[in-house]
Amino acid sequence: MQNQIVSREDWLEARRLLLIKEKAHTRERDQLAKLRQEMPWTTIGKNYVFTGLTGEISLRDLFLDRSQLAIYHFMFGPEWETPCAGCTSWANAFNGTTSLFKQADARLVAVSRAPFEKLAAQREKYGWNFTWVSSFDSDFNFDFFVSSVDLSDQSTKTVDAEGGESVSFDRGENQGVSIFYKNTDDQIFHTYSTYNRGIEALNGAFGYFDLLPKGRAW
Repeated sequence: MQNQIVSREDWLEARRLLLIKEKAHTRERDQLAKLRQEMPWTTIGKNYVFTGLTGEISLRDLFLDRSQLAIYHFMFGPEWETPCAGCTSWANAFNGTTSLFKQADARLVAVSRAPFEKLAAQREKYGWNFTWVSSFDSDFNFDFFVSSVDLSDQSTKTVDAEGGESVSFDRGENQGVSIFYKNTDDQIFHTYSTYNRGIEALNGAFGYFDLLPKGRAW
């Protein structure tokens, strides 16, 4: 491949015109972030319990001393021998960065349906140090649209009955991110979730891919 070759002056002019659109996009992105922060919340009524390094752990416990919790829904089904390759790349991207979330009064945790023994083996294999817990004995994944009873290679369902976001499943699993808030009365609220391409910006490599002439690697 080869794009048009121009003088340095013409390149600077093309870059100037593109910069106008990039700045407009940045402003729109900031506005979207504000709208997400202003979304209404819904109370978490279930007592979700996960399995981690120390045994059973509740959703509330995952917050530690923070008021905000980001959960990465890591695709790793109970019968799978290895996790999703795409989710593995996401894990490689955020591994080693989770300590930074404390500055934002938040925590990042990964959740998968595979039994914890399988998570622990993969964690050791890749040298990951982020918190990764199993929701195998919980409704958590089903309630947040990242697991399905349909174990076919391709299946979909919508997040709401009004034709909202359609999420896709591979052998019963889907990736995504869900955000939770815990107030001073220890009440937990679900504030936001995103799936499909909504999580692209959370993989550091993708930002670089979009700057390359050939674009996305996959």
